Amino acid sequence: GLEGKFVVGYSGNLGRAHEFETVLAAADALRDAPHIVFVCIGGGKQFQALARRVGERCLEGAFRFLPYQSRDNLKYSLGVADVHWISMLPALEGLIFPSKLYGIAASGRPVIALTGSRGEIADLVLTHGCGCIVEPGDGAGLAQAIRRLAGDPSLCRAMGKQARAMLDMHFRRELA
Repeated sequence: GLEGKFVVGYSGNLGRAHEFETVLAAADALRDAPHIVFVCIGGGKQFQALARRVGERCLEGAFRFLPYQSRDNLKYSLGVADVHWISMLPALEGLIFPSKLYGIAASGRPVIALTGSRGEIADLVLTHGCGCIVEPGDGAGLAQAIRRLAGDPSLCRAMGKQARAMLDMHFRRELA
């Protein structure tokens, strides 16, 4: 049921280092855009809490929840999204890094990072032009970024190509 939809994806663990209230606020603001859907694949401490909050806010039509996928299916679950969101509580930046960024880049998709604007994640995304940064708590800003990408498929594709180029240039196994 995703044909003709603009898919905002999340893949992996949604844990204690991540927040999702910004995503809920954006989904509320996007109620007038039924072509935008959030597909969340994975698990973690916050995953069920997100699903519960989606129900409480009557946003079920805008979300799809799926369990973790096998490694063989990962390329499909990452590839189904037009853009992926990741989040990192700014207080935890420098202590942990969301490795899912590498999988997203490998799939050639852009990222919307819900994180502080001065951290390592923001620096990578802005330096390489592979997505957008939205401060946690800025649901209107996230909705605006999603609308912008949904309305400009060529920009979305270009950012995805930049993500893949970033990965190939800086994070290949040989370089690590």
